[in-house]
Amino acid sequence: MSDAAAAGQPSGHNPDFDSLTRDIAEVPAVEVITTVAVHLMSSAAVNLGLAEGGEQHKDLDEARKLIQALAGLVTASATEIGSYHAAPLRDGLKSLQLAFREASTVPDEPGQGPGEKYTGPVHG
Repeated sequence: MSDAAAAGQPSGHNPDFDSLTRDIAEVPAVEVITTVAVHLMSSAAVNLGLAEGGEQHKDLDEARKLIQALAGLVTASATEIGSYHAAPLRDGLKSLQLAFREASTVPDEPGQGPGEKYTGPVHG
């Protein structure tokens, strides 16, 4: 058995970690932050049932967690990434918060919805 196979890697596959480290080091922080935010938004939207075939993927508990994480990320990074990048993220966050409120059978009190401890109460 080869060392790669013993390590659980396919034979002939040897990741070049130095190269991967250099590649990620070249990505600007604003790009990493916005990419993570977009992933959180997409996942929250799916869990809110907003994707195609939405009802089968709807999970408000998961959506709440994702929106909460997104709100923390957007709030904490807004001054670092600038308003050009932060404004659309805030708009997307607000849309998800409003969609969550609409999807909830028992809506949270104003200021108690997902992410609202960071953003304040969200109103349509």
